Amino acid sequence: MKRSIELMAPAGSYESLMAAINAGCNAVYFGVEQLNMRARSSNNFTLEDLKRIAEIGQEHDIKTYLTLNTILYDHDINLMKTIVNAAKENGVTAIIAADHAVMNYAKKIGMEIHISTQANVSNIDTVEFYANFADVVVLARELSLKQVAEISKEIKRRNITGPSGKLIELEIFAHGALCMAVSGKCYLSLHSHFASANRGACIQNCRRSYVVTDKEDGMEFEIDNEFIMSAKDLCTIDFIDKILDAGVSVLKLEGRGRSVDYVHTVTKCYHEAINAYLEGTYTPEKIALWKAELATVFNRGFWDGYYLGRKMGEWNNENGSKSSKKKIYLAKGLKYFEKANIGEFKCESHSLAVGDEVMISGPTTGYLQLKVEELRIDGLPTENVIKGDIFTLAVNGKIRPSDKLYKLISEVS
Repeated sequence: MKRSIELMAPAGSYESLMAAINAGCNAVYFGVEQLNMRARSSNNFTLEDLKRIAEIGQEHDIKTYLTLNTILYDHDINLMKTIVNAAKENGVTAIIAADHAVMNYAKKIGMEIHISTQANVSNIDTVEFYANFADVVVLARELSLKQVAEISKEIKRRNITGPSGKLIELEIFAHGALCMAVSGKCYLSLHSHFASANRGACIQNCRRSYVVTDKEDGMEFEIDNEFIMSAKDLCTIDFIDKILDAGVSVLKLEGRGRSVDYVHTVTKCYHEAINAYLEGTYTPEKIALWKAELATVFNRGFWDGYYLGRKMGEWNNENGSKSSKKKIYLAKGLKYFEKANIGEFKCESHSLAVGDEVMISGPTTGYLQLKVEELRIDGLPTENVIKGDIFTLAVNGKIRPSDKLYKLISEVS
């Protein structure tokens, strides 16, 4: 029987939700209101969106997971219960939780729970404890694959089952931003700006450059060439085989605060990598192509985290993204001619020429990427269009009036 591997993608917007689905994910995770770890950095949904998200998930046969994984205070309990109730009533698959209050209440009303990485699960006995609440446990990001494999083996030996009666499944983060703190539990932002990272309000102090002062003589030293607390992004696509061999059954992609092209590209690459592993076609040549494609979207450089036994992180030497491509907004969608598969757009900035690479995104469309083979204005071919022009081009999917078109430009390193 073919092994079942779940690929979970981030959804910080309807555009990203559809992009993830179209790129081959098996599940999406998202947040509502303020009780999630991306309350500040992503465009979170509201309670009113839950029904539509669950329906989209059911329509495309994917699971929907609601993150409710912040530290909770007494004044949050009523809101927490409202969110959990709404998730259950609207058919959301499960809630990802770290606070015991969420787990306790969800268990009472029969709502499926997954244990968040914020719970810092690092050993088999803790897995056994959380099996009272959940069928899926996200392990701490600091574990090595050897430790992950030992936990997986021990789950089978002890026959540790969750509420469903099935063996506990293990989930790990496979790609995306890494925090300098243990499993993301950082307090820098709280100390500096009274904005708790553990309540979803991180201001990312670690992504900044610093000057160090010698307290004895007042001498100042600028930390040269390294952002000493800003870890590179996790990338595991070149050892997915080792991760899956270790007994992991759910791969989670970080990025609810990232753009639609990021979500599409990362999901697509890992979907292809998982399929290659299952089909026995996971090769160095394919890995090289995936890594090059992953480098085209936002990243801070890549490293393999702690999975292969490293004890310290790899730090950035510059701020911002190191992606090999950038996108420039050009045009908005106007019409779609279904029989001809042609999209009509209005150019609102810059210019577009035959041969350019473009991406199109929208709440229902998700993400499309294509090379411009032909441009037309008033039905006549043209080599380029400029601001103010209404033009058409062949597209590889249905576009809508709410869609936006961007030109992709290779960055010179």
